[in-house]
Amino acid sequence: MTTTAPPGTGALPVPAAPPAATPGRLGRFRAGGSGLVFVLPFLLLFVLFLVWPVVQGLWMSFTDSSLALRDTAFVGFDNYAEALGDPDVWSSLGNTVFFTVISSVPLVLVALVMALLVHSGLAGQWAWRLAFFAPYLLPVTVVTLVFTWLYQPDLGFANQFLGALGTDPVGWLSDESVAMWSIAALTVWWTVGFNFLLYLSALQSLPSAFDEAAALDGAGAWRRLWCITLPQLRRTTVLVAMLQVLASLKVFDQIYILTKGGPNASTRPVLEYVYDVGFTGYRLGYASAVSYLFFALIIVVSLVQLRLFRRED
Repeated sequence: MTTTAPPGTGALPVPAAPPAATPGRLGRFRAGGSGLVFVLPFLLLFVLFLVWPVVQGLWMSFTDSSLALRDTAFVGFDNYAEALGDPDVWSSLGNTVFFTVISSVPLVLVALVMALLVHSGLAGQWAWRLAFFAPYLLPVTVVTLVFTWLYQPDLGFANQFLGALGTDPVGWLSDESVAMWSIAALTVWWTVGFNFLLYLSALQSLPSAFDEAAALDGAGAWRRLWCITLPQLRRTTVLVAMLQVLASLKVFDQIYILTKGGPNASTRPVLEYVYDVGFTGYRLGYASAVSYLFFALIIVVSLVQLRLFRRED
């Protein structure tokens, strides 16, 4: 096909450009396959170390699998029925919920206060940020070792301080009514730095126009905090609360190292009960059933939180 030149110009006809070729199936496959090559290593690791263990554990929960026996028999929902009627499961679940409540609330409020203090322009902000976030970088073994000495009945700093005030010493890790509170205090000191960073980054991204306008209208610092700053931090608070509740429900490390669930199983969470049943009692099938019931509970809590927060929005 050719195009004709305008009359009178004397120009030679110019051939038209050929139509663009559309890629065939082979070309589209090669274009998509190049991305698959990059994703395939991750998919293999994802399936090998996450999907397959989840499927294997779910199947194991329907069997009487045990570390002490080679033969495995299918038992259906017997493990789940036993778990729902096990008082130890319910007591450990109660301990987990109690720890979640007494640790999540201060971890949100304390982090918010710390972020507001730093954002207000305190002198030596780098030192404050380091002091607030540094504990979060410590491994759990170091943190529990430090607090073991602080909670030591005779020579620990906590009881020494109480003695200086003229009060009786406290069994921080040996008293059933105090042990969980002691672990919650350790957890707040150790992990509040992460929530502090989330709040601080949110504060630094807030527009200053609203606060400046309110100040010009005569609003005081507290009024601006309650009516302008905190409402703008609503989404960050939702995020911090959701992450903190899920993290507290999965507590295990610090409790196992400090008290191993004692005294008298008053601090034993669900995950430690799963560990004790599976690796001390050798009942892997029953431990898997308990863990999947707990997993279902976490899913329900997450969905309820999302629904409530969406309604508020």
